[in-house]
Order: sequence, then C-alpha cells, then structure tokens
Amino acid sequence: MYPSYTTGSRLTMGAIFPALFFSLLFAAVGLAAGQFVPPAWMLPLMVVELIMIVAAMFIRRKRAVGYGFLYTFTFISGITLYPIIRAYSDLGAQVVLQAFAVTAIAYAGAALYATITKADFRFLGGFLFVGLIALLGMGIVGLFIPFSSTANWVYTLLGVLIFIGYTLYDISRITRYGVEREDVPIVVLNLYLNFVNLFLFILRLFGLNLGRDE
Repeated sequence: MYPSYTTGSRLTMGAIFPALFFSLLFAAVGLAAGQFVPPAWMLPLMVVELIMIVAAMFIRRKRAVGYGFLYTFTFISGITLYPIIRAYSDLGAQVVLQAFAVTAIAYAGAALYATITKADFRFLGGFLFVGLIALLGMGIVGLFIPFSSTANWVYTLLGVLIFIGYTLYDISRITRYGVEREDVPIVVLNLYLNFVNLFLFILRLFGLNLGRDE
C-alpha cells in the first residue's frame, strides 16, 4: 500500500513518527475499550478492519486516506486485538509485556538501522511479497488443518522475518526518498501494520516457547 514517488517537497521520518505515535495511542485506547465490547461484535469489527485495509489499497493513489481514516482504523484494530491479548495474558501479564518490549526493540532497531545507514532495501520487495503470500496461504491452511509443532515454528518465524523485512523496506524508502505530506497517513498505516503484525508473531513465538500454541 505504498504511494508512488514523484518529485516535490518531501517529509522525512521526523515528520512521520508523531502520526505513528498517535496511531499506536489510538490502538491502545481501542485495546482498553475492547474489554467492554461484546464478543459478538468482534467478528463484524474484524470484517470492517479488513474492508478498510482493502479500501486503502484502492484509494491510496487518490490520496483519500486521511488522518480520520488512519486513527479510526487503528482504534478498531486495538479493539480486535483485545481477545488475543487477553488470551495470552492468561500465561501471565509479563508474557505480553515482554513480547511488546522485544517487538519495540526489534522494530526500533530495524528502523534505526535503515535510517542511519540509508541502505537501499528495495531489493527485498519481491521476496517479501512472495513471503507474505506464503504466510497468508499457510494461515488459511492452518484454519482447517492443525499445524504440527515444526510447521507452527516455521510459520511464526517466517512471520517475524517478513515484518522485520517490511519495516526495513518501508523505512528505507522513506529515508531515501521522503514522503509527500498527503501520503503521510497511508505510509503511517503501513508502518503501523508492520508493528502490530510483528508484535502478534513475536507474541505467538512466546506462546510456542511456553507450549501454548503447540
């Protein structure tokens, strides 16, 4: 869901981080609100979330993804994350906190590396796309056929690697080429999805290590 690049004034990561921070803040508020949302509402909200992602893919070139869309999506995303976080918190609140800390460190490390080195990670684009399709395919199969222990680990580690890779890829593009002001919401949406998906796979990794997801 990345915008195309044209000539013109560009914003750098310094202008994008505030929007990313507020996106995570709205998600945190949604997560807190999730405990009050009836379970029957979760599936419809997940459908709304999916529709918004698909819509963002189609309207990004028209630059119609604004901050209202971004923060509404992240708020709903926070709500739908609540059942997952609640389930893992049964293993202990420290499990969720440790997974979040590892995610923050890994994400920040990848972002800093791409920003400081200004390395070009565009070559990862094709590999990441194929990996993401494989990940989605495995996820769909897993809905009908339970994973073996080995398949579970492969799926989870692949997810971690893919979203670290997407973080390097996205931050590299921003650092090297900048972002036009109108494109900030869609770019932040990408970065937010990278963070949340990385967190979910790292949380799953913790669950596997403790035997929950075997």
